Amino acid sequence: LIRSRFKGHPPPPPGIDITFRRGDQRTPQNHSYSCQRKSLLGHRFPSDEIIPMKYIVVTGGVVSGLGKGVTASSIGVLLKAGGWRVTSIKIDPYINIDAGTMSPFEHGEVFVLDDGGEADLDLGNYERFIDSTLTRDHNITTGKIYQSVIAKERKGEYLGKTVQVIPHVTDEIQDWIERVSKLPVDGSPDQPDVCIIELGGTVGDIESMPFIEALRQFQFRVGSDNFCLIHVSLVPVVGAVGEQKTKPTQHSVQALRSAGLSPHMLACRSQAPLEQSVLDKLALFCHVTPDCILNLCDVSNIWHVPLVMQEQGGHLAIMRQLKLDFRKLDLDSWAHRANKWDTVSEPVNIAIVGKYTGLGDSYLSVTKALMHSAISADRKLNIVWIEAGMLEDATLAEDPSSHADAWAKVHSVDGILVPGGFGERGTEGKILTAKYARENKVPFLGICLGMQAAVIEYARNVLGIKSAHSTEMVPECANPAVIFMPEGSTTHMGGTMRLGARRTFFKTQDCKAAKLYNSSPFIDERHRHRYEVNPDMVDKLESAGCVFVGKDETNKRMEILELDDHPFFLATQYHPEYKSRPGRPSPPFMGLILAASRQLDHYITIEAIEMRTNAPGGFIQSPLKALKRLNKPM
Repeated sequence: LIRSRFKGHPPPPPGIDITFRRGDQRTPQNHSYSCQRKSLLGHRFPSDEIIPMKYIVVTGGVVSGLGKGVTASSIGVLLKAGGWRVTSIKIDPYINIDAGTMSPFEHGEVFVLDDGGEADLDLGNYERFIDSTLTRDHNITTGKIYQSVIAKERKGEYLGKTVQVIPHVTDEIQDWIERVSKLPVDGSPDQPDVCIIELGGTVGDIESMPFIEALRQFQFRVGSDNFCLIHVSLVPVVGAVGEQKTKPTQHSVQALRSAGLSPHMLACRSQAPLEQSVLDKLALFCHVTPDCILNLCDVSNIWHVPLVMQEQGGHLAIMRQLKLDFRKLDLDSWAHRANKWDTVSEPVNIAIVGKYTGLGDSYLSVTKALMHSAISADRKLNIVWIEAGMLEDATLAEDPSSHADAWAKVHSVDGILVPGGFGERGTEGKILTAKYARENKVPFLGICLGMQAAVIEYARNVLGIKSAHSTEMVPECANPAVIFMPEGSTTHMGGTMRLGARRTFFKTQDCKAAKLYNSSPFIDERHRHRYEVNPDMVDKLESAGCVFVGKDETNKRMEILELDDHPFFLATQYHPEYKSRPGRPSPPFMGLILAASRQLDHYITIEAIEMRTNAPGGFIQSPLKALKRLNKPM
């Protein structure tokens, strides 16, 4: 029965059983409830019309890596700009439980969520584009599905039946989607209106077949008006003539339809805009209308993709299919950001000294966080990739030319970023990089292993403990500066690290880190590590000028490091890149970009902090220009 939550509304009439479904906090008078009507008796409910959950499925064909994640994220941007609450689910058909044990070279970065989930990097795209906070359950894998099915079988929940892919596995997939799609992800207690599901891989992959079948059944479970399938495909150009070929897309759609799924829309990737004759041919052979074909050709930056979709009426086609009311989209700030990235001209050069620089996706969140900060600082970002191993003395003996080239790059940049990583390879190169940045007053940001490298370097070269190292690399180290943390496991790899959002408390407000975080007493950032600074060495380090300005609630875990006598030398044990957003750049990254472009001092004044704190939503599109308008000298 509806009780105090619906105080002031007339009671339900006799014979009607009303069950609360979910509230809409946007207006206190509006509430939605699902009703099991025994007899209406002409009663009118004081509520909005109940709108069922809408589902958009994004699949891919021809080749992988076409940008399904960006496409799905851009659809979310459009719907959110229309006022709908949006959530996202990524389906990865691999058998791994999660992405935590995968090599960055093979699968790109591992994106860490607030709840400690180690997920596919596309969840990072979703969070950045839609500004949501997802959970580990928003990343579905074959491993998770089979793990759940087998657990139920062991408990006897299938009542002695033979457990099969159909219906038990496919039912588990559908139930999982329905359950997770209702979880609030935008900070409000209300469930989303639209769920965007991306199916990883390409149509025809053998590991994807249970998910394809589950989605075929799912379209009937939720109803045709609540299901929209968008297929992302490639239209290549073959030969010197430059003819755009539609046959790969035709075959991809044919494979999808043979599995029982017929796409409502096509998102065709191409280098150049598609000719009208090509669009007409795709519509004819792929069983879609011409206005339901989106041409996603290459653009200068990915923030243009939602704008391209809007220009082609993609949002209108989605609204028609899902029977959503047509709304005007508010994309002004998004368009401003996309155009600003193309027009800023003053460069800032940042070196990323890492272990996995051979694949850009290995540091995707790091590069995105740098982009968010650079555009807020009105600078054109130029990333200089440097393989950490090339800086080591061993490389000098083996390949002097590569060693010299790597150090020349380090000497040429305005700022240095040393990201996280695991294992011994390249660690000495990171330590040498931290030494160079410290001695030459170059702006420096270290993350996770980057912070540990900075601590080891300081212990060796300032404290004079030449044997200082990490027990990760040297288990029997006589003077460990970095040790294995008690929470984890040295024998099991998956899900055993210190993971997810943890609280860090500032020990002083008179530091750059606290000022970058707008003088907050504490912050919540995401972690992913097994090793950390040795508490027994902290007093020696701090007395020598290596100050840990941020610690956990026990004061035993060092979270933020700063150097007293350096213009900007900041390192964090946590990963600030995971929570950076286009509209809210990560404070440590913002500090690095500002220091590298000689703008930091004005950004961390009391007036600047107050201006940011009092701004709507705590964000200013161009904070430095806003300072100029306050007649602050730059």
